[in-house]
Amino acid sequence: MSRTRAGHRAVDLARVAGISTQQVRNYADGGILPAVPRTAAGHRRFDETHHRAILAYRALAKGCGPAEARAIMHAVHAGDLPGALALLDASHASLHGRRLSLRATAQALEAVAGATAGGPPTRTGMRIGEVAARLGVRTSALRTWESAGLLTPGREHGTGYRRYGPADLRDAQVVGMLRQGHYPLPRIRPILEELRRTGGRDALRTAIAEQHARIDRQASDLLEAAACLHRYVMS
Repeated sequence: MSRTRAGHRAVDLARVAGISTQQVRNYADGGILPAVPRTAAGHRRFDETHHRAILAYRALAKGCGPAEARAIMHAVHAGDLPGALALLDASHASLHGRRLSLRATAQALEAVAGATAGGPPTRTGMRIGEVAARLGVRTSALRTWESAGLLTPGREHGTGYRRYGPADLRDAQVVGMLRQGHYPLPRIRPILEELRRTGGRDALRTAIAEQHARIDRQASDLLEAAACLHRYVMS
């Protein structure tokens, strides 16, 4: 990376990058920027290389997260470009893994949502520990979903133990799969309500489509981040 026109102050760099002067200083102190020379009076003097470094970092933070972005910039400044590229590749691979996982989850959700809610009465259903084991979650998660109004298992007469019938189990499976995709609890309620009321899956399909759109946006952000990083390391 070659140095270009010098003479910028932190405030100048902050203005063109759209951040605060304190953020510029934090980036310099945190190794996100290359070494910053100082004047005889001790003032930092930035140049266009620092500007490109900031743009690269901010694009990377948007595409793969602040921690990964810092690691990539640290590797670049340590002269380890292959290491930086490997970290960027890992972010792409992780995103691709999420895309494949979402595809599999969507297929499983369709199957679960389409399953019949009929079957044995609630009193002969599964207890909370059995449902938690089947879904691979903690019993506390099931209680949280119940507190949020997403699950309404029946209760045993006398003991008061929860009993999950076939419809309850289906609902728990739907909630569990959506939560794996980081879908917020309030957004899950209308999906379950549609399933219970009509058996329709439009809301469920919309939720999956939103997850796909989110992955597509992050993939686009990663593409922009790679371009910004390329401009920086080649400057």
